[in-house]
Amino acid sequence: MSLGRVPSLRVLHVDAARDWRGGERQLLLLVQGLRARGVEPLVAARPASPLLQRLKTEGIATAALSMRSDLDLLAVRRLRRLIATWRPDVVHAHDGRSQVLALGALVGRRGRIPLVVTRRSAAVPRGPLRSGPRVARFIAISEAVREALRAGGVADARISVAYPGVAARAPERPRDWRAECGWPAGTVVVGIVGPFAAEAELARLESLLAAFPTEVTRQLGLVLLGGHATGRGTVGDVRSFRAGFVHDVPHALAGLDLLLHPGGAEGLGTAVVEAMALGVPSIAFAAGGLAEIVADGVDGALVAPGDTAGFARATARLVTDAEARLRLGAAAPEQAKRFSPDRMVGAVLDVYRDVLERSGV
Repeated sequence: MSLGRVPSLRVLHVDAARDWRGGERQLLLLVQGLRARGVEPLVAARPASPLLQRLKTEGIATAALSMRSDLDLLAVRRLRRLIATWRPDVVHAHDGRSQVLALGALVGRRGRIPLVVTRRSAAVPRGPLRSGPRVARFIAISEAVREALRAGGVADARISVAYPGVAARAPERPRDWRAECGWPAGTVVVGIVGPFAAEAELARLESLLAAFPTEVTRQLGLVLLGGHATGRGTVGDVRSFRAGFVHDVPHALAGLDLLLHPGGAEGLGTAVVEAMALGVPSIAFAAGGLAEIVADGVDGALVAPGDTAGFARATARLVTDAEARLRLGAAAPEQAKRFSPDRMVGAVLDVYRDVLERSGV
């Protein structure tokens, strides 16, 4: 994989996210790495989005673009004008909405600008707008995402895999959740990844916690990472802290003893990789890309999909066995090296080169 400089290459990135999540952290790392290799990036993002503010802070060129829906014709016209004015070599869409808007903006243009789409979901894409031939290349963030694209009718030649990069350096002072939440010194701080915005999502979490033995829940302090921040409280009968969307992810993850990922199949699970890089072991269902990250019994624990009782047993074992937690955590950073930003940037650069060569540019 080549990591050299690419002179005179312009890439327009489009991201329609409102919040700061894993995909936006990855986009920031990507454009930083591309710029360091001589690629000129321009990122079109929502005007008030955290992504736009972070990019400006880093000195990355940006364009504020309201993207209210997949059928936002005003956004399509503005994106079309941006493409005509800035004249990128490649357009790279980073989520489903930006893909549809970019497709609209490229319709009927003279000169075929390649459209590259990063796909993060392990759900099978439906409809021609999600998997149609106008996309020159889909970048899948895991083998699980590649398989979903195949199931959606996308040919292998139009799919490349580029695992996300993680640059989670241990902070000098990890976030002290015990002090912040007023929990006793012996509390085992367990982070849980999820949206937690709807009552149904909280109900599923409560159902999972109900399977935990009482002697385990008494030791726990749960930190809910995702959704809206509402501070201290309880989930079920377990003391908890709803942290909401966390901007300084390494600072937050480094203060955990254990990370739980009880969600279903997803593209990869970047938070799990970031926790691994910081020496925090994870427990996850072996679904989607998560099975590609965690090595069961080596750097964390994997449980058969849907096995709630097995998830509870794995959690109980690591909550009550500090030595096992430390052993798995010590092995995790080495495993996380597979997900370096350099590898991610190199893989994406190879995609750009390939699609441009195939398009005759």
